[in-house]
Amino acid sequence: MSAGGPIWRQPGMAPLMAMSCAGFSGYAILLTVAPLWAVEGGAGTAGAGLVNGVLLLFTVLTQLFVPRALRTLGWAPVLTVGLLLLGVPGVLLTLSDDLCVVLAVSAVRGVGFGVLTVTGSAAVAGLVDARRRGEAIGAYGLAVAAPNLVLLPAGPWLAESLGYWVAFVVSALPVAGIPAALRLASVLRPDTQEPHPAAESPDPHDPASAAYVRLLRPMLLLLTVTLAGGALVTFTPQMVDRPSVAAGGLLLMGLASALSRWRIGVLADRHGVHRLLVPLVPLTGVGMALVAWSVADSDGARVGSFLVAMLLVGLSYGGLQNLTLLMSFTAVSRRHHHLASAVWNVGFDAGTALGSVAVGVIAELTSFTTALLVAGAIAVATLPLALRRPGSPRVGA
Repeated sequence: MSAGGPIWRQPGMAPLMAMSCAGFSGYAILLTVAPLWAVEGGAGTAGAGLVNGVLLLFTVLTQLFVPRALRTLGWAPVLTVGLLLLGVPGVLLTLSDDLCVVLAVSAVRGVGFGVLTVTGSAAVAGLVDARRRGEAIGAYGLAVAAPNLVLLPAGPWLAESLGYWVAFVVSALPVAGIPAALRLASVLRPDTQEPHPAAESPDPHDPASAAYVRLLRPMLLLLTVTLAGGALVTFTPQMVDRPSVAAGGLLLMGLASALSRWRIGVLADRHGVHRLLVPLVPLTGVGMALVAWSVADSDGARVGSFLVAMLLVGLSYGGLQNLTLLMSFTAVSRRHHHLASAVWNVGFDAGTALGSVAVGVIAELTSFTTALLVAGAIAVATLPLALRRPGSPRVGA
């Protein structure tokens, strides 16, 4: 479907990026603010931790059903409902800071976010042909990363300096993405949607069960690097005694991740995924080990090595997001692209959740140094999956 010229000028790419930027802006602003709002209402640490846990739980549960919803209802209704569910509930937080209310809002927003994540990455595969898919995934990744870079750190400042209501209003930005979503739906071709089972006879050589098996490899590679990244996003402020250093490290990781996810797609289109994949997996382990060493001293973090380590993890974190999504689309036929998007997003969010929960438990029982080393070792353990040469591309991929 795509021709020459800049990737963002391909039909549908500009609406996709506008929709994604608006949607992820609404998601990012409350990721740090909603737990703080629950604390304002009297919730303890455990209650505040539940806020994003509930968001993530409902996100993953929803992602499993989005392919069927797209097949049954079509792009426009699914995108519109998803953006409304992500954008409208946050404004209701102005009415109450009770923990039950905050958790209920998080659950509804999780459903909307699950829709946004699966439809966004699935649309990339439908808008461009395989020869430029890595570049398109990179552009999409940049639209996703930019709001996180700006609004994740800005959220608490906005809430404390201007008032929580400002953050709640900003969280409604996904609603502003609905016109772009409708333009995107009009561009997507009918054959970018999964065929309805009644519309075609099942392909015995490409059943969904076989697609799940082929998608397991990229999902595991993604899960382990997002486990590491999720641990750093969650616990860096606790591991580093100087807030400015912690913020600088997270900013550096975010910038490296965004640039890596954006630019590595072009290289993957030219040189293939495999030769880029192999070095990034051990790089995650090296980066996590260096972070662990940097925060091991009880007298304070080693600032220079900590910043370098966050840069290294950011490079692998962003690069592997792009490469594993590209691997997922290549591993299955076009009729299973929605399924590939769903499985990839489940791996991303499940890894992030495990990074928060598992590393937190290990750190409480031992230390952050030990927990980070374990997370890095888990990432390196997937190196055999990265070293394995892929088979022939699927027909229609």
